[in-house]
Amino acid sequence: MTDLKRVYRDLCDEVDDIPIFSQAWWLDVVAGEENWNVAIVRRDNKVIASMPYVTQKKFGMTLLRQPSLTQTLGPWIKKSDAKYAKSLSQQKDLMESLIDQLPAYQYFTQNWHYSQTNWLPFFWKGFKQTTRYTYVINDLTDEKALWEELQQNIRTDIKKAESRFLVTVKDDYSIDEFLELNKLVFKRQNIGLPYSETLVRKIDQACTERGCRKIFIAVDEQGRRHAGIYLIWDSNSAYYLMGGGDPELRNSGATSLCMWEAIKFSSSVTKAFDFEGSMMEPVERFFRGFGARQTPYFSISKVKSKIIDTAFFIRGLKPW
Repeated sequence: MTDLKRVYRDLCDEVDDIPIFSQAWWLDVVAGEENWNVAIVRRDNKVIASMPYVTQKKFGMTLLRQPSLTQTLGPWIKKSDAKYAKSLSQQKDLMESLIDQLPAYQYFTQNWHYSQTNWLPFFWKGFKQTTRYTYVINDLTDEKALWEELQQNIRTDIKKAESRFLVTVKDDYSIDEFLELNKLVFKRQNIGLPYSETLVRKIDQACTERGCRKIFIAVDEQGRRHAGIYLIWDSNSAYYLMGGGDPELRNSGATSLCMWEAIKFSSSVTKAFDFEGSMMEPVERFFRGFGARQTPYFSISKVKSKIIDTAFFIRGLKPW
């Protein structure tokens, strides 16, 4: 383990505003301890900026990429009491230092947490940016207000699931039982899981050990499992990591009920609820129905290889 990674592990233990996806233990799970590193800036022997990155070797090239089931990476900068103009100047210096510490690479891509709104220093260094969106409920303290913010169709679904289909939400199912529901989502689209079951089980074990995950599954009186949600959280937000559902029971309203129970539970462990966003129109419409606020975040990329650049062009891929 490098000295920088030891310092970063200590930092993750000391501060409370590094999202779960950038935590050292999370990166150990999703990337493997040997496949990630971190850039760090220190002043007076204290860390004031950091940026973890995940390395992948492919076809003799070094790719710095976003791991599976990892919503965000990107820089963390210690909050400053400086005036706004001075703060931006500090961010420029810190980000330039983080960029300079990156290893030689042919391709870089990271999705930043929405709290990081200044990517201009990366633009000046030749990076590109795509704006993406998540949906966030920023205040979970008032359940009545949360209910009133739900769109009518969501409230109708919740009531239908409870009264007509007699569905209840339980949180004592195993990761294997959740995965069976999760796989049905992709089976309906005739595609396989976009991540490995082994990875999901590793994440589940690590989160269970740290007490930062809960599985919600909606089940009826016949024992049929209608829908499921996999929730994780840190001290600032809960995150809807994965979902699942039986396509034959998709009209029961159970998915809305499951999500509502997850939101209510989240108020007992953290401050906000992040739906993790989606650029797919039907999914976006569903998330928006829970009264969540559209929240932009940045996808930052840089291509240094003509081979990769040509591949993106020919195959119509986007570098994120």
